[in-house]
Amino acid sequence: MFVLGVTGGIGSGKTLVTDGFQSLGVSVVDADVVAREVVERGSECLTSIHDRFGADILETTGELNRGRLREIIFSKPLEKQWLESLLHPAIQARTTTDLALAAANSAQPYVVYSAPLLLEAKQRDKVDQLAVVDISEQLQLQRTTQRDKVGSDQIRVIIASQLSRTERLAKADYVIDNSGNREQTQLQVLELHHTLLNTLSP
Repeated sequence: MFVLGVTGGIGSGKTLVTDGFQSLGVSVVDADVVAREVVERGSECLTSIHDRFGADILETTGELNRGRLREIIFSKPLEKQWLESLLHPAIQARTTTDLALAAANSAQPYVVYSAPLLLEAKQRDKVDQLAVVDISEQLQLQRTTQRDKVGSDQIRVIIASQLSRTERLAKADYVIDNSGNREQTQLQVLELHHTLLNTLSP
């Protein structure tokens, strides 16, 4: 089964793009969704995070306090390394299983694997081709601060920790420009869908 990777910097609009593929009947495995699943209440990963950072890392409901965790890992590089060493293997194992299931049940000749750190985590070999969702850094800051209700300084730190826009675009097989409106982005998704259908048709 052909796997199309979808990636992009924070706030670039990956979910909008993958929602578009899903509306066309394409199965999507989203690493962000998997990352939330592996730290669900009662999970081994969440227990390890609680043991490491203490009770403040949990909401009153027992769920992970994502805002608090983000503050810690982007101010303490060693804690970020520890967290990645815990979560990446768990996420990798789950996504590999989910991709196999998606491929087995797909009604289309390809599936989508969406991951914000696909290139940073050296997962390029998981996909056959790569689509990069692209916007300017200014738009990243604007959209992410509005969405996450956090300061621009924190978003700049996250952007700096990711691959640069130039490097990401250099590795793309396809580029989806999400700087316009939703309809313009969805049209690009549809065009890419037809391109892949034409390419993959027997």
